[in-house]
Amino acid sequence: MDRETLERTLTVDGERFDVAERPDEPGTYDFTWLTGPNPGYGFTTRVHGADSLSTQQLEESAREFLGQVDPDTGYIE
Repeated sequence: MDRETLERTLTVDGERFDVAERPDEPGTYDFTWLTGPNPGYGFTTRVHGADSLSTQQLEESAREFLGQVDPDTGYIE
């Protein structure tokens, strides 16, 4: 069964992300960091054994990502 793609924009600690759940991979989310210094940069997160993540869980994933980013380069080193 195909699922509709879940897409939303989240603001986390002043940073904005486009978030899209892959329709054929429930629990897999692609984050694009809209306010970051590197266009198109982001990350993917996946949860096993769950249909979807809550908004709070998505925000926690974004915070974890931001905590790993080097402030000088804007990338995870």
